[in-house]
Amino acid sequence: MIERPGPSEYADFYAGYISGLPAGDVLEILESQKDQLHRLAANVEGDQETFRYAPGKWSIREMVGHLIDAERVFSYRALCFSRGDETPLPGFDENFYVDNASFDSRSLSSLIEELTLLRSANVLLFRSLAPEDLARIGVANTYPVSVRALAFILAGHLQHHFNVLRERYGIEV
Repeated sequence: MIERPGPSEYADFYAGYISGLPAGDVLEILESQKDQLHRLAANVEGDQETFRYAPGKWSIREMVGHLIDAERVFSYRALCFSRGDETPLPGFDENFYVDNASFDSRSLSSLIEELTLLRSANVLLFRSLAPEDLARIGVANTYPVSVRALAFILAGHLQHHFNVLRERYGIEV
């Protein structure tokens, strides 16, 4: 089981993601979220996939595309820092990334398949790490972050977007 990170292991803006997770094994949470992604695919009708709850907001496809981008960025950070790489890593502008992708041209099912595969690979990565690897800290977006915090951030970030889907899009996952 990966120990929950302390507040000095991540930037303040991630505190809500981490505190919003239930107690327990973050690897089990990461795994169970794959089932929620499959329920999302089953609960969204074709025309809902490109629905935006307000002008300028992402469609459901774009939100899932953003989740794919974030999964890649956060896992790359975890890989680098777990290997002892001390190179500071940049932040990423999620709106710029979504604006420069074609997520609405893909089906929701293909996006969820990609995200689920990424999540499976990331769970395997985190499972392979020794406690000292998980405790390593690097700098991303000018803030220190531990490898174990990144596992919790991945889970909390997805949970945050599940909440947005429920509250803003009326989709249960």
